[in-house]
Formats: sequence, C-alpha cells, structure tokens
Amino acid sequence: MADDDQTPFTRECTARGWDRPAEFLRAFETTANLVGEHVAVTDRQFRRWRRPDPPRPRPRAWRVLHAMFGLSPLDLGFPGPAPSATVETSPSHTEVVAVDRRAFVTDSLGAAAGLALGSGNAIGTAHIVELREGLRSLYTLDDAYGGGDVRSLAVRHLRRVRRVVNTGAYPQTIGRQLQLLAGETAEHCAWLYYDADEQDTARRYWGEALTTATMLRDVSLEVLVLASLSMQASFEGRPRDGYDLARAAHERAVSFGSPVLLSLIAAREARALALLGDQSSARRRLTDSMRMVDRTGRGRPAPEWAAFHGHAELDYAHGLLYTDAGHHQGAVPFLRAALAHQDRTYGRNRALYRLTLARGLVQAGEVDEGAAEAVGSLEHLEEVESGRVTRRLAEVRGLLAGVGAAPARAAVEELNEYTKLRGDGG
Repeated sequence: MADDDQTPFTRECTARGWDRPAEFLRAFETTANLVGEHVAVTDRQFRRWRRPDPPRPRPRAWRVLHAMFGLSPLDLGFPGPAPSATVETSPSHTEVVAVDRRAFVTDSLGAAAGLALGSGNAIGTAHIVELREGLRSLYTLDDAYGGGDVRSLAVRHLRRVRRVVNTGAYPQTIGRQLQLLAGETAEHCAWLYYDADEQDTARRYWGEALTTATMLRDVSLEVLVLASLSMQASFEGRPRDGYDLARAAHERAVSFGSPVLLSLIAAREARALALLGDQSSARRRLTDSMRMVDRTGRGRPAPEWAAFHGHAELDYAHGLLYTDAGHHQGAVPFLRAALAHQDRTYGRNRALYRLTLARGLVQAGEVDEGAAEAVGSLEHLEEVESGRVTRRLAEVRGLLAGVGAAPARAAVEELNEYTKLRGDGG
C-alpha cells in the first residue's frame, strides 16, 4: 500500500512495526493486560480496522488502542464519538452510542441513589423522578446491548428502590409511586434475566412484579407482567399457558384503548397458537395485530415499555410463523423485512433478527447466503450480551456444521473463533 493510500491507523501501525496481524495482536494483548482491559481482537477485526471506512471499536478495545498509540482512536481514523458520549436523536429519545455499559448505568443509577438517600430520609417527587430516570437508563442499555451485562445493575437498582421504600419517610401518595416503581423495576429485572436465558430467576421477578400489581390494583403493570409471562411460556415450550396468559392480558388491556398495546398482545396470542399447531388462527391474530398497529394515531398512545412494538416485530412474528410450519422459503422474505425495518437503536433485536434470517436461509437451502448472514451478524454481536442471541448463534452454527459446502465450513470457523474469544472475556 502506497503512503498516500494509507489510512491514519495503517500509517501509525507501520511506524511502530505492527504491519502484520500477528505483531499487532501481540502488542494489543500486551497493552490490554497492562491496562487491565479484558478484551481481545482477531485477524478479521484488524483487517477491518485497516480499511478506509473502519468500524468503530468496542469501548474496551477503544481504551486499549488509545493506550497503545498514545493517540485518541478518533485521530487514527475511527468514527466517533468517544465512549460514554451520547447523541440526541429527538427531543424524546436519547440513543446511547457505543458507551461503556457499566460506567454509564452506574453513573445514572448512582445519581438517582444520591438524591433518593440524600439529606435526611424525607422522600418527595424529585426522588421519584430520579429513581425513574435510573430505570429509563436501564431500558436504554437493554435495547442496545441485551440483558447480559445490565441485569446485575437492574437488581442493584431494585434493591435501592426497596431500601427507599423501607427506610424513607413519605406521604401515602409518594409511597404508592415508590411501590409501583419497585414493581416496574422487578418486572424489568425479570425481562433482563429472560433475555439472558435464566428463566427460573426471570419467573421469580415476574412473580414479585405481579404481586405488587395485585396489591396496588395497578392494571397497567398487571397487563405488562401477564404479556411477559405469555412470551416466556411460549419460549419455554408451554404454548397453552402462553395463550391463556395472553388472553388474560388482553381482557385487562381493552379498557386502555391503545391499538399498539392490543397489537402486541395479539402477536403474543398468535405465537402461542402457532406453537399449538393452529396455524389458521395464528395467521388471523397476526393479521389483527397488523391492522391494530396501523391505527397507532387513533387511540391512546402505547405505554413506554411497548415502544419497541411495530412493523419490524410483526414481520419477525410472521417469519417465525412460517418457520414453525416448516415453510422456510416463505419465512425468509419476512425475516429480511424485519431486519430492514428494525431501528438501529435496538442492537440486541438486530443481532437476533439477523441470526434468525441466517437460520431461515440455511433451512431454505440458501446455504451460501445463510453463511454470509451468519458471519455478518458478528458485527452486531460485538456489543450484545444476550443469552437468547447466544442460543440462536449456537443453533445457526450447528446447522452450518451439518452442511458440507465450503462457505458453510468457513463460516463455522469464524463463528467458532468469535465464540472462543467471547468465552475468554473478549
């Protein structure tokens, strides 16, 4: 490569004698150990970093690169912003961009804790606002990264809220809000453990949240928990329970008059019906769900927790419906559409959707394309910690391993390399 064609990163590597992957990886590992960052890179990542349009390194790798070169990775040609920065996408939504998950959420929740347990024990509206903002930070991190890293932080936040409930002084109106917040946080803990594929723990937290909803007679929280338990039941192979729980959620949700909420619950019903083998009823409920989501502006707005539900989710549900029926060719267009429609702020969902598309392509006999999608999914997985995604990755790798084609073998090697690095803490 001529000097004029070299990228800033390539130029700095050359100046330090790190032209070859083995030399660079050795230097990277040494620096990572020195600065105490548990992260590794592969030949593939190094080659991608040398391109004119390199992908952004993960936060841990970013810090190692900074230490290696004595330069900000921004000066090496990597896209910004630096870790821990945020980018405003709209007045009502902040997207966290490539942030150090633990540092970000610890700061957010720590600020809430400092206010909630500040001078004296008198709790007021400002404390509720700050504690709720901590829960909102958890939602943001989960959407981007999945439940793996976030769940322990959510449990800490739940303990903090409970401590305020049990040690603070407040009027009855504040007390009800604190108890509701504890129930909502317990529900989110359940969701995070569900996503991490620790189902017994998820079930325990959902039980706590449902108890709180019943005690407070809060129908909104009750609907959320019942819909979530329906999803878990279908995931665990209990579709009859999944259907009954979705119907119970529907009965309670009708009074809210939110088309998006009813659409979400209808999609949960459809999933359970498909797993029960009732494909015609499942298709009808999915059609109902699509019709309701198209009426978004006509009824009451959806609750904040249901913001993820929309056309991408329904395309994905249609794809799963065809997959469950063994019609893999029919599933592929819907899975493609789900990935195309998915907002990039939902990093975990994009990883799951792309792996599911890879699975569908392999099952449909499109092995080369399925292998390419599987390898391509690794760029989504670099920031995601989700047991469900890991399970899907293992499923796709197993399907590819059963195929003799050269692209499938090459993809399995890359997936194995990635899995090994993740197992080593990368």
